[in-house]
Amino acid sequence: MHVVLLWGNRGLTVYYSSNHFILFLSIVLLGVRMNGSQSNLSLKCVRDTSVTAVVFPCLYSALFLFALVLNCLAAWIFFNIRSTTTFVVYLKNVVVADLLMTLSIPVKVLADADVGSWHLRAFYCRYSAVLFYTTMYISILLLGLISLDRYLKIVRPFGKCALQRVGVGQALSVAVWAVMVSLALPNAVLSDRTPSISHGRLKCASLKGRAGMRWHEGFNYFCQVVFWGTLALMLFCYTFISRKVYESYKASRSGSNAASRRTKAKVFVVVVVFFICFAPFHFTRVPYTLTQTRKIANNCWAQNALYVAKETTLWLCATNVCLDPLIYVFLCRVFRKRLTAILKRKPLPQGALESPTATSTHLEMSQVVNDRMLDVSSA
Repeated sequence: MHVVLLWGNRGLTVYYSSNHFILFLSIVLLGVRMNGSQSNLSLKCVRDTSVTAVVFPCLYSALFLFALVLNCLAAWIFFNIRSTTTFVVYLKNVVVADLLMTLSIPVKVLADADVGSWHLRAFYCRYSAVLFYTTMYISILLLGLISLDRYLKIVRPFGKCALQRVGVGQALSVAVWAVMVSLALPNAVLSDRTPSISHGRLKCASLKGRAGMRWHEGFNYFCQVVFWGTLALMLFCYTFISRKVYESYKASRSGSNAASRRTKAKVFVVVVVFFICFAPFHFTRVPYTLTQTRKIANNCWAQNALYVAKETTLWLCATNVCLDPLIYVFLCRVFRKRLTAILKRKPLPQGALESPTATSTHLEMSQVVNDRMLDVSSA
């Protein structure tokens, strides 16, 4: 017989048997384990959406209204223009991608604002978000093809390069759509888990199993390659174009520095818009993806900070659907003509849209007639 004294919440407890003590100790240890499990659940990171659920729906709503008007106008103009050059083919595809991306925004607004049940959030994660990202990277690839097309026009203004054929441009556009859609589709198919919602907002990663998370991570790395590769291509092409334009001005009229600066500014507007819109997101995307797939950030504050950074830079990416029309104005002369005619409510002259130089930029004209380009740029 053993006498054991234990001090508990109820005061001093006396146990007269070692068997009783062992039983009591087992119950205490079991209780500690259960409390520890509940503590771990309570310490599970809950995403703080007190600010993002208000700010971002407002920002995306304003963006949606502007983007819908601008891209509907751009679509109406471009689809009244014949696809006589690869340049117009690529721009038409950019308009379609931007329109689809714009149409996916309302679902994101409702999901971010926590309107409706978790089924709406699940629909956004499985389909709407996939459409948003897919069309964004299609637009990025097409902007890269546009820069390559401009580069070839300067290198071979009268050449017969295969990449400058309309049929090849259409085939490349179809290939871009096919590759991106086929790679993005598993993100929707593999988001097939039924979420267990206990607290907080439904996270898209919770809908994916192990295979879905691996595909999600690999797809994000592929998208990183797409962006940085396209940016490198654009920097190369537009740097070379700018140098050729400068040499053309210098050879034809050495005193036209102001016109040269204006043309170089128009050349680099594409690169500047591209970098400002997309680069911040791609700096943030890798660490955020790793928190989803590898759990690299155990600190809840760090996870929430990365989430806010990702959402902020993603909104910056989305603004590209409003900035792309600036590219049309700067680079496509026929688009400017058509837009000016609409604003002034004047019909275009017969044949203005079908003329061989209707889609020529100032850069192309510098290779054809230097003096004529100077007159146009000075206007």
